[in-house]
Amino acid sequence: MTFYVTIIHRPEMVPEYLQKGAEQGKREDLTRQEVIQESLDIFRTQQQIAHENGLRTTIQMTYASLFNEEAVALAKEHHEKYGDEIGSTFLGIQCQQFREKFKSKELAIWLFSMEDKRRIVDEVMGKFYEVFGFYPTSTGSYYMDAELVNYIKERYPMIKVAVATCWEEGPKAYHNANNSWYTLHDGSPWNPWIPSKRNIHCPASDEEDDIGIVAIPHLSRDLMAVFDGPGSYYGTHPQNILRGMVYEGREIPYFMNLVDQYRAQAKYNRGYAYNMMFVGPGWMSKSGRWEADYDFLLKAYKDGMAYYGQLKKEGKAQDVTMSEFAEIYRRDRPYTRPECALWKDILYGSKRQQFWYVDPWMRVCLDMNQGGAMIDLRPYAAKLIRPCGVGTKCLQDASYPFLVQSLYRAGYFTHYAGEGAVKSCKFGHQDEVVDLCTCRTLASFSEEGDTRIVTLDPVEIEFADFTIRVQSVFRFAEGTGEIEMIRRIIETTDPQAEVTIDEYITACYGTTEYPEDLTGVKLTVTGTSGTESIEYAYKCREAEVAGVTLAEAIVPQVDTRLTMRTDATDAIGYFREGFAFSPMYTIGIRKTVVGKGELRTWLKVEKAS
Repeated sequence: MTFYVTIIHRPEMVPEYLQKGAEQGKREDLTRQEVIQESLDIFRTQQQIAHENGLRTTIQMTYASLFNEEAVALAKEHHEKYGDEIGSTFLGIQCQQFREKFKSKELAIWLFSMEDKRRIVDEVMGKFYEVFGFYPTSTGSYYMDAELVNYIKERYPMIKVAVATCWEEGPKAYHNANNSWYTLHDGSPWNPWIPSKRNIHCPASDEEDDIGIVAIPHLSRDLMAVFDGPGSYYGTHPQNILRGMVYEGREIPYFMNLVDQYRAQAKYNRGYAYNMMFVGPGWMSKSGRWEADYDFLLKAYKDGMAYYGQLKKEGKAQDVTMSEFAEIYRRDRPYTRPECALWKDILYGSKRQQFWYVDPWMRVCLDMNQGGAMIDLRPYAAKLIRPCGVGTKCLQDASYPFLVQSLYRAGYFTHYAGEGAVKSCKFGHQDEVVDLCTCRTLASFSEEGDTRIVTLDPVEIEFADFTIRVQSVFRFAEGTGEIEMIRRIIETTDPQAEVTIDEYITACYGTTEYPEDLTGVKLTVTGTSGTESIEYAYKCREAEVAGVTLAEAIVPQVDTRLTMRTDATDAIGYFREGFAFSPMYTIGIRKTVVGKGELRTWLKVEKAS
């Protein structure tokens, strides 16, 4: 098993946090020398800490730093002395030279118009070449849309890798930052991927779809804590952890636990695991941050880097630059190979687990605290073209749309009426119905050839007169865009009792908490008894057919076809249309068994057009 670690530092000359602290009562001055010098001192300190622990870094030069002789000299020296990589980043573009040339206070390259994005890329790359005599092979930002990366790759083909997005830094992070942090980037992989030419969030389907770079996320996040809460607290970044106050005294054991959790993912990804840290000087302000004084900021950074260094010395980690990792990642990476993560709670110490799965067709999360319910589903098969920035329809919202996102759309529990977005299964007997969402369980992972299997521990369901034990199995067949779901009654205290097994998905689409217009969504169910079909109009219509062969929802707004099928000849298929106070749609398959029995269904995500 190999655990790869990438340490990325960027010498920001005017880091936003330091600048604000220095500006109190003063006129804005992007050339204020004390700010620039403090930033350089911290960058030098961060580099020193990494090198003292035997770790090489990738130095991502900001545009502003390219005008600073000391920053350039440091990068050159550390490249020669330690083997650090010199790359470029589109963070830190704001400086006096940028203001004069582009007449803009915009912080984020992805929010400019496409015309301005091209101009900025050429200016940054040209200045980099002027300073260093070569072009970088790595770049990045908090987010880079596919249109931007396609242009970069076309003009600068030597680029191999980019920091391309923040994992789940969407509405939750936005609200946590007082509605002022316009990085709406939900819906990407959490681990490295080869992006699609059509949408940076989506893994490429094949060579023709390959955008030409390897993408890595901005920070390695806690897949459970960040899904539930703000992404800016829980990541492999010591100062993120101080911001989230996830420390004990002046120690950061959570950081080490998070690194170890990523190391453990090698078990689910054929022996490879990855971790990255990406920081700028603003996180270690001499005046302190996040209720932490500078000494604590410094100690936390030293402790975090020391743990990476210790793992390297013990042969448990391999430090790689961004471009080195890109080459390693591409050596043996079929486009269809998924990224998997069986994640456990390390923040609160519970036994809760989630399983995350990403491939070119979908991104999926199963929550074992809800009986293996699917609480997130992104239809990557659609490969939606969604440019962002000035002049586009999306502007700030760069998230990839979901079909299911239980935290944004109520999930199993709804406050008043209707249904929330979730994929689960119900077991019924006469008037009693129990949803597996109410049953906590644990999962194990295995493989059969190119099929990844998640097997849940059996759960007990009590009806008034008898009890059953139910086991769920999820089979992800590589290269199909389809998940097989097996719901099996393995024990019953009444072998003569009839039990219905009802596999369903309640879904919608969107990128935020706010409902979108479902008008025009087409719901169809087909079986031996006929076909029923409607176009969504918020009329609460329902239909079911016997001998179901297929239940489907076509969602033209996100160019997605979502289908369910079964191998059971005696099952019933159905759909339900929602209403304006419950803007969802449901498709499902239901079967009745006596005593023991099972229902197998397959859920598939496809491009509709």
